[in-house]
Amino acid sequence: MIIVGGGTAGWMAAAALSRFLNDGRRKIILVESDDIGTVGVGEATIPPIINFNQMLEINENEFLRATRGTFKLGIEFVNWGRVSDRYFHPFGTFGHDLHGISFHQLWLRAHRRGESGDLGKHSISTVAATMGRFARPGPEAKPPLREIFYAFHLDASLYARLLRSVAEKHGAQRCEGKIVKVRRHAESGDVEAVELEGGRLIAGDIFLDCSGFRGLLMGKTLNVDYEDWSHWLPTDRAIAVQTANVAPPVPYTRATAHGAGWQWRIPLQHRTGNGHVFSSRYMEEDAAHRILLDNLDGEPITEPRTLSFRTGMRSQAWSHNVVALGLSSGFLEPLESTSIHLIQNGIQRLLALFPDKPISPLERDEYNRGMRELYEDVRDFVILHYKATQRDDTEFWRYVRDMDVPETLARKMELWRLHARVFRENAELFSLPSWVAVMLGQNIWPENYDPMADSLDGAKVAEAMRDMRNRYADVAARLPTHAEFLRMSRAWADPVASAI
Repeated sequence: MIIVGGGTAGWMAAAALSRFLNDGRRKIILVESDDIGTVGVGEATIPPIINFNQMLEINENEFLRATRGTFKLGIEFVNWGRVSDRYFHPFGTFGHDLHGISFHQLWLRAHRRGESGDLGKHSISTVAATMGRFARPGPEAKPPLREIFYAFHLDASLYARLLRSVAEKHGAQRCEGKIVKVRRHAESGDVEAVELEGGRLIAGDIFLDCSGFRGLLMGKTLNVDYEDWSHWLPTDRAIAVQTANVAPPVPYTRATAHGAGWQWRIPLQHRTGNGHVFSSRYMEEDAAHRILLDNLDGEPITEPRTLSFRTGMRSQAWSHNVVALGLSSGFLEPLESTSIHLIQNGIQRLLALFPDKPISPLERDEYNRGMRELYEDVRDFVILHYKATQRDDTEFWRYVRDMDVPETLARKMELWRLHARVFRENAELFSLPSWVAVMLGQNIWPENYDPMADSLDGAKVAEAMRDMRNRYADVAARLPTHAEFLRMSRAWADPVASAI
């Protein structure tokens, strides 16, 4: 098996495949060139990455030290519904369902009666994040500590380095070189080998295209179509810069909307990652650059660099004997931190459908079906953040507010507007609390709540909600600070930095 390209995608694939498939009959070779850079600018993740690391038997504290990582309890959104609005999209749930009735339905009823309290105060992840506190729930943890779900902020280049050590430990081989030609079988069209500068041939049965936006195998060789989704997601540029830390890292990502896009803030142990995602159709790069630099917390420690992209996906993630992972497969802006998860899911799906000889078209089609569903699921959820806005202060926000959206999202939004109903279909990545967080956080109020909520005694529900709020606040206040927990767990890499 030949992996074309390194970076996060390539080394995630190499680590996982060598862990399970390097059995003496198969050989894993990763081809990359030191002359070709990677896109990774620092990443925020979502909770399934925990399962991936466990699958590779990577100790979590060692992982955090190696990647200079921090914990993440969710994302704070600023200026999305209206300018100056703030809300938090937490990992985990809001409150507890009562007698089979969804918590958010009961909250909506109580809200109409002025008895609800802030929605975020019914989420332990939100309350802890707001206080800058964190604890990792152990197997014996009880509610509400057990309800904390988390992911990580990490340095993508350091994660790739860690994964390379794991992959090479399990027998994966790295081949340095720049690919100058791809050879295909004359009849089947399958990729047979890649040729490096100097004439060396690297042959294989299965190829993984992890070559980034270039799409060396999937795009340039096999000519698999790229479906453009920029009419729904018109941002097409990102300017990234790293800054020095000015305070202990908070356990959440921040996404702040600006005039034609948004700015990320990702706190790591040794620095903070920042970037401005914007639409070049609605804002000049010089203006986007100024906005980014004017809204930094610390001094820049790197030169800003601009990345260009086109939102969308390949019509097939697996064509012939080539599977695309990461940016060669598609791109969705990192608003909900799904980039690494899309790679992870592609790898795990490939392991579940790993081909024999010859490759089964049925299994290949199943892979493509599953990856399409995942990409479209994430696409719809990201579009929601733009569509669900009341901003009209710029042409960009007026466009996304008024644009047509995919039918799948339009149906979800209409069901919400009627009675706040959300249904998780197939294996959708985002569950009910995520949709509730964004809908209510961006002021999309339903016409009514589910009438089933009226079957419960209002006074008892209000009392239960007060108990939840008090319990969440009490437990969160007794947790260590985020930085304290990292030090206590020996997950902090730099003793000097820990003194911040």
